[in-house]
Amino acid sequence: MCFSLSILNTLYSEAMYEKDTISTSDGNLIISFIGHASLVFEFKNLTIHIDPVMQEGDYSRMPKADLIIVTHQHSDHFDLTAIKHLTKKETKLIVSNECVLSTEYLSNAEVLKNGEKTSVYGINIKAVPAYNIKHKRPDGSPFHPKGQGNGYILTFGDKNVYVAGDTENIPEMKVLTDIDIAFLPMNLPYTMTPEMVADAAKAFKPKILYPYHYGNTRTQELVNLLRSNPEIEVRIRDLK
Repeated sequence: MCFSLSILNTLYSEAMYEKDTISTSDGNLIISFIGHASLVFEFKNLTIHIDPVMQEGDYSRMPKADLIIVTHQHSDHFDLTAIKHLTKKETKLIVSNECVLSTEYLSNAEVLKNGEKTSVYGINIKAVPAYNIKHKRPDGSPFHPKGQGNGYILTFGDKNVYVAGDTENIPEMKVLTDIDIAFLPMNLPYTMTPEMVADAAKAFKPKILYPYHYGNTRTQELVNLLRSNPEIEVRIRDLK
């Protein structure tokens, strides 16, 4: 039996990564967990890559992107090599302003600032602030200053998916409503402790919570902290 290169690449990516299927009012949303902060969403024949980074996956062998979304300019989220592998003529890009400032390659990308909204291929997308309040560098500057990075809320049918980016349990996060699925970062000193993630989750109550970007943090601590909140399903996937 002979397969084309594109089919082989698709089969490779299908076999490599964990997947969850979420039912929505407009068809299934398939989530692939590439690693760390890198995710793939498949919905209605669209392929959406979130923070693709070569360190987490071989993007030269993955399906091309209809949409690429980047939360901020740090190298574990923003990788031009991965983006170039994924880009085809019709690919749309949504990025934060700092990404565009770092390279002319993204001159045609759509920049969203905190609080701004757009719609791409019928998917509504809102940029949410992502920043540090507590955790800072030795010189006193936050690891992620307010206004530079985004989290994003993407709407698939009747499901709202929140990908928080690098942030702490900031006030803007705690007042979110109607979040069905949330990806919240959990590693020190850059983002949140399990206690901070639990605090945020108890405030806005996502139906499904995926800790991600968690490095060596013990995910069981988060599970234990939310054990008395059965309305929040904590799902642990390989997103170190």
